[in-house]
Amino acid sequence: MPLLGFDELYAAADALTQPVGVAAAGGADATVIQALSIAAHRGWVQPILTGDPTRIRELAASLEVDITRFEIIEEDSDSARRAVQCVREGRARLLMKGQIPTPSLMKAVLDKNEGLRTNRTICQMVLMEIERDQRRFLMTDTGITIRPGIEQKQQLIDMSVETARALGAETPRIALMAATEKVNAAMPDTQEAEQLVADAHAGRFPGAIVQGPLSFDLAYAVDAGQKKGIGGEVTGAADAMVFPDLLSANLTVKGIMYTANCRFGGVLCGTSAPVVFMS
Repeated sequence: MPLLGFDELYAAADALTQPVGVAAAGGADATVIQALSIAAHRGWVQPILTGDPTRIRELAASLEVDITRFEIIEEDSDSARRAVQCVREGRARLLMKGQIPTPSLMKAVLDKNEGLRTNRTICQMVLMEIERDQRRFLMTDTGITIRPGIEQKQQLIDMSVETARALGAETPRIALMAATEKVNAAMPDTQEAEQLVADAHAGRFPGAIVQGPLSFDLAYAVDAGQKKGIGGEVTGAADAMVFPDLLSANLTVKGIMYTANCRFGGVLCGTSAPVVFMS
């Protein structure tokens, strides 16, 4: 069963009986204000914006967005800390990145005493939907961990499996990404992929199918596998792509975002509450 797409996710959100509190760190952000306005109008969320109230209201007025039903919390020094506090207090169930540098947001999220840290690796998980090809897949880690080690990659696979299942994939197909499908000692990522596949065969990722190393074309398109003579249940049908490092993942996701007819969204996984997180 393919992953749920955005239309199905919107329909599920429409069925909510109560809006979900969302705390946006750095609320003076046009995209955040517009997105939260649409979501609030549909009954999905109850927005909380932290930051400079004057700037927030002026920006909303320039966008012709009514934010009278938004809660605005004045916080000039550390809007990320204040937004995280709203989540920890239970006033919001989601944190959202607004007009704030990523390091400032992550400092608040990772605070040992007052943040959203857990014992898990934190990663950015992106859901990508390519409408032309009717393809939907997850991509990670596109924004946080620069060079994950083997144990961190195991956790990235775990979170990819969990997210794919939450999106409707009963047996998630996980592609371990590389520049080539051949294991090469000069490319350590391919060797790590081989080890992770061995872990999967040993039962480390129950209920999931893990294959790699795979290049992007093999993970994405059935005909690529046919042309190269590469089989496997993940080839051309990956529900999730786990990349070897931040560089390859970030370049790939942004290349798709800016050149393809697509829809996408991203959250942080591994935190105690979801964090809406996209550039």
